[in-house]
Amino acid sequence: MKLISVMLDFAPETHNQRAKIYQVITDAFGRTQEASLVDKIRNCPNFIPALSLVALENGDVLGHILFSRIFIEASEQIPALALAPLAVTPQRQRQGIGSQLVQVGLSKCRESDYSVVVVVGEPRYYRRFGFQKASQFGLHSSLPIPDEAFMVLELKPSALMNINGNVCYPDYFNEV
Repeated sequence: MKLISVMLDFAPETHNQRAKIYQVITDAFGRTQEASLVDKIRNCPNFIPALSLVALENGDVLGHILFSRIFIEASEQIPALALAPLAVTPQRQRQGIGSQLVQVGLSKCRESDYSVVVVVGEPRYYRRFGFQKASQFGLHSSLPIPDEAFMVLELKPSALMNINGNVCYPDYFNEV
């Protein structure tokens, strides 16, 4: 696999890019559920505009990543972020664009002072960014997700120390 060096810009999405983002996500997943999820998140208090990022080449949207607020129900409610979804236009997949989006996004999450990110996804892909099985930390999901696909990343060392609980996804995640 040969990676093509691409000069990209990364920025929070703008309102004018939303139709293109919807198309990129729909094309990447081959269905509309994930794109509709992004629309639902945008219209709720869990949406963080600074953490809805696009990868741009010459102003064209090639990819999108979204981090939104969720919480872990433990002895107290622990704030966390859900990474969902990550999408790159199919013609440009396997060129490192998604990896760059994840890296830029996680950096922005740290800058925004968040401690924990959860993701449902391909373990081999997300492990390279430091994600580990959530069950290893005593975390379980409110969604019916295979254990190996439900992962967590501590953005701050020991953020999950002595925390066991249920990651509570908002109801709109059930529609994906």
